[in-house]
Amino acid sequence: MKLPSPGTRNATLEAKRTLKMARSAHAYVRGNTVKFYDWLEASPVAERLPAGPSIWICGDCHLGNLGPISDGNGGVAIQIRDLDQTVIGNPAHDLIRLGLSLATAARGSDLPGVTTARMVEEMVDGYEQALADRDQDTADEPDVVRVVKRRALGRRWRHLARERIGGEKPSIPLGKKFWALGDDERGALRALFADADIQTQILSLDPRDEDRTISLVDAAYWMKGCSSLGLLRYAALLEIKGAKGRADLALVDIKEAVAPAAPSQHLNDMPNDPATRVVMGARALSPNLGDRMIAARLLDRSVFIRELAPQDLKLEVEQFSEAQAVKAARYLAFVVGKGHARQMDSATGAEWRKILLEHRGTAIEAPSWLWDAVVDLAGSHERGYLDHCRRYALAEQA
Repeated sequence: MKLPSPGTRNATLEAKRTLKMARSAHAYVRGNTVKFYDWLEASPVAERLPAGPSIWICGDCHLGNLGPISDGNGGVAIQIRDLDQTVIGNPAHDLIRLGLSLATAARGSDLPGVTTARMVEEMVDGYEQALADRDQDTADEPDVVRVVKRRALGRRWRHLARERIGGEKPSIPLGKKFWALGDDERGALRALFADADIQTQILSLDPRDEDRTISLVDAAYWMKGCSSLGLLRYAALLEIKGAKGRADLALVDIKEAVAPAAPSQHLNDMPNDPATRVVMGARALSPNLGDRMIAARLLDRSVFIRELAPQDLKLEVEQFSEAQAVKAARYLAFVVGKGHARQMDSATGAEWRKILLEHRGTAIEAPSWLWDAVVDLAGSHERGYLDHCRRYALAEQA
C-alpha cells in the first residue's frame, strides 16, 4: 500500500477521523470532547451544576478511557487510562461525561430507557461509595471487567509485540497503522532518546539495574486514536541493555499534548506546558499510569512519553446486557470516584458527598442535574452524529 508522506498526512488523518466517528453514535461521543463541552455550556443544566472541589479530573471520562493498567509488579488495577484532557476542574464534569458515555453504550445495545435511568442511579451510588470509604480499593466487578482484567494478567511482551507490531522482530512494520518518518522526525527522535536526562528518567521507571543503556531501534508515525488524530504521535522501539549484555525491548508511545477542551479552575496551580499538565494529572488520578509517564519536547512541540505495558488494555464493550450495564455503571463510577477521592482530605470528601446527596431527585435516585445533563447532551450528540454522518455520506458521493 502507498503510505502518506509527512507532508500529506493531515488530509489522510482527517478522513480517517471522519470515518471512525461515523461508525456509531458511541464512537462519535468518544471522539468529540470539544463539542461535549460546547453543548454542556450551552445547556440550561449548566447553571445548575454543583461546584465540586477543585481537583484533577480526567476531563474526557468516557467508557473507553477506563481499563486495566499494569502496576509494574505483575498486577493490574482498573484506572483511567487516557489523561490528555486532564485539568484541575469540577468533578461533576467527569460524572456527566461518564454518564453520557454509558447512556450511549446502552442505546447501542438496544436497552430500554429505564435501564439508562437505573445505570445513572447505580453510577451515583458507586461514586458515593468511593467517597465514603476512602480505604476501600475494590468493588464488585461486573463480568465485562472481570474478563478483560483476567486477560490483562495473562499477557506478556510477546502478546504486546504481536498485537502492536506484528511479532517480536525488532522493527516496526510500515502499513495501515505505522507510517514512514521524515528525516527531521527520525533525527528528532534519535536526539530525544539520546538525551541524558530523558534516558535517566526512562531508566528510573524500572531501577532494577543501574548500569543499563538505551538505544533507539526503530520508530514510525502512529495513526492511532480519534480525537488525537492530526497531532504528533509516534511509536518507538527501544533496546534496553543491562550490564551483563542482556537486552530487552520496550515499545514506547510518544504523543503530542495540547491545550485541553475541559474547563479548568485554579489556573495558577496548573503548569503551562501541556505535557507536564498531562503527567501531573495522571499521577493524581491514575498512579499506575502516571508513574511511568515523562514530559518532553520534540520538534518544538510538547509531548509525553509512555512505555506501553502488555497488561494495559481498554474496556471494549460491543454489547451490554441489562444486568451488565447496571453493574458496570456502578463499578466504573467507583473507579472514577477513587481517583477523585484520592486527592481529597476527609472533610472535603464528606462535603462533596453531602452536596451529591442533597441534589438527589425524586423521580430517580440520582441528582437531577446529572440526569438532565445526560438526557440533554444525549440529544445534542445524536443530532450532531446524524449531521456528521450526512456530511460524510455527501463527501463520499462527491
